[in-house]
Amino acid sequence: MGAHDKDEPVYMIGVVVSLTQMHAQTIRLYEKLGLVTPRRKSKNRLYSERDVERLRQIRRFTQEMGVNLAGVEVILKLLHQMEELQEERNLLLNRATDIEHRVKEYLVKTGGKFP
Repeated sequence: MGAHDKDEPVYMIGVVVSLTQMHAQTIRLYEKLGLVTPRRKSKNRLYSERDVERLRQIRRFTQEMGVNLAGVEVILKLLHQMEELQEERNLLLNRATDIEHRVKEYLVKTGGKFP
């Protein structure tokens, strides 16, 4: 079995109910609240693997940690912001490494002298 895109919408709600151990109405409520956003094909909701992971995460927050839905929303937003910042940090680190490499090459070519 090949690798698939975690954002590809492949699961209907009945499958998601089984995968997450959540009631369909609970999943629909989370969609209504904007905590999860499945794609729609005709009248069917289609969930991705990432949606299933998010629903499991919401279940852990609410059932295991006792966080209310407002708190879950805040936590999910903060986690998303952290991911974005980590990606930005990685891009900046790569750019800094590239610049450092170019400066070293330049110094080798010029014998360590600036113009």
